[in-house]
Amino acid sequence: MSLSTFLTAALLGLQVNALPGRNHQAVVTRDCPDYTTYSAQKHGPYSDGPLKLPFQRPVESCRTFSSEKVEKVIDDITSRLVDKDLAQIFRNAYPNTLDTTIRWHVDDSNMTAMHRNTKRENADWSGLQTFIVTGDINAEWLRDSTNQLTNYQKLASQDKDLYNLILGAIRTQSEFVIGSPYCNAFQAPSVSGIKPENNTQVDTVHPPYSKSFVYECKYELDSLAHFLKLGREFHENTGSTEHLTERWFKALQTVLDSIDAQSKPTFNSKSQYVKNVYTFQRQTTIAAPALSEAPSVPAMMPPFYLTLSPPNAMMSVELQKTATVLKAAGGHDDLADELQERGNKLAEAVRKHGIVNHPVYGDVYAFEVDGYGGRILMDDANVPSLLSLPYLGFLDETDQVYQNTRKMITSKDGNPYFLEGSDFHGIGGPHIGLTNAWPMSLLIQAQTSENATEIKECIDLVRDSSLLGLIHESINVNNVTAYTRPWFSWANSVFAQTILKVAAEKPEILFGDDAEPYTVQ
Repeated sequence: MSLSTFLTAALLGLQVNALPGRNHQAVVTRDCPDYTTYSAQKHGPYSDGPLKLPFQRPVESCRTFSSEKVEKVIDDITSRLVDKDLAQIFRNAYPNTLDTTIRWHVDDSNMTAMHRNTKRENADWSGLQTFIVTGDINAEWLRDSTNQLTNYQKLASQDKDLYNLILGAIRTQSEFVIGSPYCNAFQAPSVSGIKPENNTQVDTVHPPYSKSFVYECKYELDSLAHFLKLGREFHENTGSTEHLTERWFKALQTVLDSIDAQSKPTFNSKSQYVKNVYTFQRQTTIAAPALSEAPSVPAMMPPFYLTLSPPNAMMSVELQKTATVLKAAGGHDDLADELQERGNKLAEAVRKHGIVNHPVYGDVYAFEVDGYGGRILMDDANVPSLLSLPYLGFLDETDQVYQNTRKMITSKDGNPYFLEGSDFHGIGGPHIGLTNAWPMSLLIQAQTSENATEIKECIDLVRDSSLLGLIHESINVNNVTAYTRPWFSWANSVFAQTILKVAAEKPEILFGDDAEPYTVQ
């Protein structure tokens, strides 16, 4: 019987006991290198293309999860791709989440009596569980982990191990949401035996949280939307409602309660300031870490001064789509109707308050608005973004306001974070600064375009800036060898998703003239 992938101390720097498993899990030896270091170096065999890109997958015994279905997709796509450098990046990127980030997974084969009935930190860790790290930071982001699994959702109906992996991820996210709904990134559950990651940021947050449970507690509406998306995609691709457990419904109610709490006005009917249930302060050497280089943006903002359009747009979509899931499951019509109504109202609010008139581009979506007529016109590379509105399912890419917005945010005069240099261009953001653009923005640009030339140019730019055979967080626009994060699994997932979308819809771009579409089966 073959053994599979469960990260051990050598690969991840942790004292973790590997658990016996089926053919998708293996015991990793202490010879496995730390992947942050491994990914920053080039390894053979190299691609046959002009860039001679390296092969960056860990050896099989060091991979954290494996699936024959995933390997088949890799073979199908790479054998068809004309561009062998592009094929090498896909070969590295598509399985990157499975290869490197499944830090803890408990399924039927390795579930001990302790795991079957384990309640710690006021959480229920019994049954299927999956903890997925973002990459070079040993913590799980709700946003990242959902997107890291998106590419495998289509295979879950055929591969029971992938099915259980994703179902376990939903259950783990449910506990995170129940435990700390205002937090965005989490530690491995204590029952896993994995030591918590140290976060050197000094934050003061209310409600308080345990550092053994939470890695970072910045409230992000889209983190909660991504929790809904993970379960929704699971249902859409498998038809299963197995994830709709009592704990999932409790997490859903926690999401709704959090939305309601954050929807309360800053001032009451007597114009008196009312302190919100959630507050966040960070000790830092600059006035506002997230806005340190944002042009024309004040360093200090009044409480809840700004409302971001993209996360609200995403939440409106996920509420409505989750309503559809509940309808399909049956027995939850009242709750489904509530979610549908909430989603509809939120979408209407985004259109009513988020659309503003630009003197050059006409009606566009603002990135942020306040309650006093103020707005910020820009975009950020992170998803959700204005560029990603069709990707999120909020509108069709042919929507005229979106097209106006797209022209604005992909131009230097319309978006202060559209960055151009001698080697690279794309949308960046305040997170990194004014020298680095994110490959993710170009991949989303490709996924939201119908123009074959634009799609190819975006993919080629990403290819030419991925000299380590992996997709980075950001690239210096004047030097593609200068990047942030060698191991950033979400970006690799978006790359693979882009290639699969183009392969299905415009195969000639990737496979040559008269090529047949390829869809994951």
